[in-house]
Amino acid sequence: MANKKTSIYILLFLIIALGFFLRIYNIDNAPPGVYPDEAVNGQDALNANATGNYQWFYPSNQGREGLFMNFIAILFKFFGVSVLTLKLPAIIFGTLTIWGTYLLGKELFNTRIGLISSFLTAVAFWAINFSRISFRANLLPAVLVFSFYFLWKGLRTRAWADFAIGGFIFGIGLHTYIAFRIAPTILIIALFSLIASRPNFIKEYWRKILIFIVFTAIAAAPMLYTFFYAHPEYFESRSDNISVFSAKVNQGHLAQTFLKSFALSLAKYNLWGDQNWRHNYPPYPILDPFTGIAFLFGFIYVCIKTLGTLFQRIFKKIKNPEMDKYVFLFVWFFAMLAPEFLTAEGNPHALRSIGTLPVVFLFSGITFNFFLEKAEKHTYLFKKLVVGFTVFMLIFIGFFNAIKYHYFWASKIETARAFDKNVMDISDYLKTLPPQEEKYVVTETMQRIPIQVLNQNLPNVYYAYPGQATYIEPKDKNNFIVLFTDRNDDIVNNFQQKYPNMRFSEIKDSMGMSYYIFK
Repeated sequence: MANKKTSIYILLFLIIALGFFLRIYNIDNAPPGVYPDEAVNGQDALNANATGNYQWFYPSNQGREGLFMNFIAILFKFFGVSVLTLKLPAIIFGTLTIWGTYLLGKELFNTRIGLISSFLTAVAFWAINFSRISFRANLLPAVLVFSFYFLWKGLRTRAWADFAIGGFIFGIGLHTYIAFRIAPTILIIALFSLIASRPNFIKEYWRKILIFIVFTAIAAAPMLYTFFYAHPEYFESRSDNISVFSAKVNQGHLAQTFLKSFALSLAKYNLWGDQNWRHNYPPYPILDPFTGIAFLFGFIYVCIKTLGTLFQRIFKKIKNPEMDKYVFLFVWFFAMLAPEFLTAEGNPHALRSIGTLPVVFLFSGITFNFFLEKAEKHTYLFKKLVVGFTVFMLIFIGFFNAIKYHYFWASKIETARAFDKNVMDISDYLKTLPPQEEKYVVTETMQRIPIQVLNQNLPNVYYAYPGQATYIEPKDKNNFIVLFTDRNDDIVNNFQQKYPNMRFSEIKDSMGMSYYIFK
């Protein structure tokens, strides 16, 4: 028994280590740039460090919950500003999600489902990709798996500490990402399921439920105060402009708009994925073929189990405790899919549905476990063949996704464009220039933010919008340089007339991205 436990711990450690490696390896170059939305998070972190004003909610860039930016600020303060420290919170929480998926899978089902689900989380392109982008949404899957793990553990152990920890982590969820706001629906429906399936549930657990609620409220209180009392305007978001319920969006065809959005949100897992190169490798689905088939089988299996146990409870009055976990997973999937299918912009959208990430891989783990359990009832040779084929598939899935991300996707020109790689090229080039040389960067507001964040201490760097470029007047007309993210012939001609001895040139990198220099 001790040897078996040791083997499980070693295997889990290797899975988590692999997931961490796939998330941190070559982070300076893949993805090939720092997207402006990432840089805004870094800008808020820098401002917070400079002013000491660490906020629960940062209103810039359409408003964002502040926990993620505050994590970045801490890393900037202690380890300096870099691409790694900007992205490290995403890497860390993406890795924690692997561990949490194992714990939850083991708690709900068994160790094997926990291990397989955590491995799929570790190597999936979808999970790797977002864990390498500095988006606050990366906090959401980690918060969900750990809060749900402690909740289900508490239901088994009846220990008040598990309910307290689970509630506190769940309350932290309000500080993560807008999609979390629908998460309480999961617990409300799960509570009704528990009441329906377990005799005297409220009588036995009401104190534990109260502990969970109190600790949730404690963790969520700063954001609740921010939203509902101090700044109620923050509660409004861009979702109002992209909701399927908006007449401006659905054009009077609510049912048609909803069904299209819902179908696309489901199709992304197996048929036609997110078409945004920042989120996926278009046009392919977000899951590899093996994981996609396993997800689909597990999803259908959970749906059948959910409907079957509900039918028994309602029509035959049979109380089956197994109903709880299937209803829970079923509701979790659709609740966290809702932020995607209730909007009608950019679908399929792998980011808005990131809250489904752990449950998708739990569905897949259920499938692998289902066939392994079936094999155990057959001959020794058949069992070994099934186990061997399962191991082969899992190894294939790992290599497939790692190569897909780090070799194919990361080297595509479309990926470079999606992350404004030429902006990062300018940022790197600025570091090579003499400090005393005047440097003028001509670009739009969002594109300049990554340069400003990553070059905050460079002297003599000035920024201008394209419409302001003709008014640039360097102090030393013999020692300055102008850099452009986009070619503008009118600006170039104007500079060449004013400075006939200077030369305009295009700098193109190995991926085909260009920026322009007047020097």
